[in-house]
Amino acid sequence: MVKALFLDRDGVINIEKDYLYKVEDFEFVDGIIDLCKFYQELGYILIVVTNQSGIARGYYSEDDFNRLTSWMIEEFSKYGIEIKKVYFCPHHPDINGECSCRKPQPGMLFDAAKDFNIDLEDSILIGDKQRDIDAAINAGLKFTYLFDENNSIEKSTATKIVAKLEDIYNANS
Repeated sequence: MVKALFLDRDGVINIEKDYLYKVEDFEFVDGIIDLCKFYQELGYILIVVTNQSGIARGYYSEDDFNRLTSWMIEEFSKYGIEIKKVYFCPHHPDINGECSCRKPQPGMLFDAAKDFNIDLEDSILIGDKQRDIDAAINAGLKFTYLFDENNSIEKSTATKIVAKLEDIYNANS
């Protein structure tokens, strides 16, 4: 079995912008490249798990999402970083009803575990919202980090709340 670093996209990989789907609007969060290199060198595979309700809402299409995803994966590869797969939930409960993939449900994590033989218990998730952390806990992950650049979150069930991504790997190196 392998260990994975699960990353939320909006707010962890890229700066949060409402319903991002255009390459020209994408900006990497400071420290994401170094964080991914660090964990990849430790033998973790890198998986993105992202809610994309903008698809259900009609703000952009799955093709738009896939174009941006391909570009993002290519940008990571320029730094020698391999994103194994991007799992996404295109649903919104008010539009499509409930589903098993939208975080806080653990469906995307379970799918990744099945696809890549991932040891969920020894894997890590980094998210910027409590629902990311809840999905990880619901999937059995022991290590979760809530990324809060603005220091606005006071309480979480995450292993740790961090204001900088480097605080995660500096604490574990």
